[in-house]
Amino acid sequence: MEHTESHPFDGKAFVRHLTTSPGVYRYFDADDELLYVGKAANLKKRVGNYFLKPPMDPRIASMVSQIARAEVTLTRTAGEALLLESQLIKSLKPRYNIVLRDDKSYPYIFLSGGEDYPRLAFHRGAKSAPGRYFGPYPSTFAVRESLGLMQKLFKVRQCEDSYFKNRSRPCLQHQIGRCSAPCVRLIEVDDYRNDVRHAEMFLEGRSSAVIDELAVSMEQASRDLKFERAAALRDQVAALRKIQAQHFVQGASADMDVIACCMEGGMACVSVLFFRNGVSLGSRDFFPRLPTDASVSDVLSQFIAQYYLERQVPRELVLSDAVEDMDVLAQVLSEHAGYVVSLKPSVRGERARFLEMAQRNASAALTSRLASRHTLLVRFDDLQKVLELDAPPRRIECFDISHTRGELTVASCVVFGPEGPEKSHYRRFNITGVTPGDDYAAMHQALTRRFKKVVEGGAKPDILLIDGGTGQVAQAVDVLRELGVDGIRVVGVAKGPGRRAGEETLVLADSGKTLHPGTSSPALHLVAAVRDEAHRFAISGHRRRREAARERSTLEDVAGVGARRRAALLKAFGGLAGVEAAGVEELMSVKGIDRGLAERIYAMLHP
Repeated sequence: MEHTESHPFDGKAFVRHLTTSPGVYRYFDADDELLYVGKAANLKKRVGNYFLKPPMDPRIASMVSQIARAEVTLTRTAGEALLLESQLIKSLKPRYNIVLRDDKSYPYIFLSGGEDYPRLAFHRGAKSAPGRYFGPYPSTFAVRESLGLMQKLFKVRQCEDSYFKNRSRPCLQHQIGRCSAPCVRLIEVDDYRNDVRHAEMFLEGRSSAVIDELAVSMEQASRDLKFERAAALRDQVAALRKIQAQHFVQGASADMDVIACCMEGGMACVSVLFFRNGVSLGSRDFFPRLPTDASVSDVLSQFIAQYYLERQVPRELVLSDAVEDMDVLAQVLSEHAGYVVSLKPSVRGERARFLEMAQRNASAALTSRLASRHTLLVRFDDLQKVLELDAPPRRIECFDISHTRGELTVASCVVFGPEGPEKSHYRRFNITGVTPGDDYAAMHQALTRRFKKVVEGGAKPDILLIDGGTGQVAQAVDVLRELGVDGIRVVGVAKGPGRRAGEETLVLADSGKTLHPGTSSPALHLVAAVRDEAHRFAISGHRRRREAARERSTLEDVAGVGARRRAALLKAFGGLAGVEAAGVEELMSVKGIDRGLAERIYAMLHP
């Protein structure tokens, strides 16, 4: 195919026809790949800086030299431009933009609604179930810790509904004083709802109001000569005061995040301390993807826009550095939140102490990440030498298979790059339609499903690692040949003698040779780490699938047997084994089970 020579992009001519309105501009290269997205309060002035005012720093000059075309989108205000820029950066991930790599949804505490006995639970994902969601929390640990406090203070159940509905006696949580056993009605509905209300107030940060209410109830119980009740309330008040003293942070405002950024060696770390209702919820570190020569101010500005415009914003953001267009950013965040949000780059007193803490966290986390990155680069360079590649690999994929005696087979695909695991690209494949235990067929199916995406234009790995020897490697070679995918180095990872770590054999598909790098090889350390991660990811997926299958009762497949009748049957016969041993007449003895339904149940359990 012949390629005609394209005309160079005339930036000055493009700027002459631009408006002075606010908006967003986008630059594309000759392959129509998006290079950069930017916002401007005045498009003509901002875009003109790229083409009318040389010289510029090396990063900008490199980008400008690649521009083949440009597009603009006009907005009504600078705030709308900021919103649109943030959305485009997160969705399109341009090469020269700062991109927040934040692919995990945040955990919440969920309080179910519409029930006599609501439950508190850990929640991550879509908020589709009826009830209240408290958070987001910065980490799973923060949620687990809060749920543990809830158990000690208010004894609201945290068990799954399926477990709750099928109890015939109190569980261990009741015996150790962490649940009031609503499953067997050891607490009245009104008393339980009062505990739930107090738990809600505590999660809202109104612990002092809870203490005041409990103190009044304690005094009333004492006047009514209900001394056991008064003693229980006294202990609850004491526990609340102790926890309030431990978790309240002197000097923290009701809702505040303290954000610090540290940069070194072409990497950046943004560390955030979270405070809600005057209570510290912990911290979290972020490592955004950076173009060359980005500044701390740029990183903070992009972080705040990309992170907070999709989440609940605290009323106060304390910053380690001032950011560009701070007034516009504060206005947009305030409109998004529905209340005034303040950005404070210069603070004193306790806030300065919190900011120093965040800066130390960011520096320590970045130092650790740089050390880890250096180790990874050494390993990638060594793998290039061992496999005799032209350049260090940029993307490694590894496949593994997991099952229990052929049951519910799951294949995993994990992805590693020079920065480490790329978990947003991990995939699992539930294997169906193959002979149980046939790992070759399972591997063939998983690889076919994955590399069909490559044929359709998806990302292609430089190295494909297969957990196994020549048989598994042959499956990979066959799949790539069938789909017409080339340019991928296929390597099998066979276990060494006695399955000892460090003695693995690398099976090269293209030459048929086997390599034994040895225990001191950085390349083998990398391969083993990727293989172990694929193994872990496959096993966790298989266990989850197996547990889901075993939690499902056969009775769920019987038309007419809902949750109540199922619970009644299991309670009457002491479990599924007892139901299976019962005859039609015995099944009919359970309330709500007539002859027709009993016969259907019996037929389902005795095929």
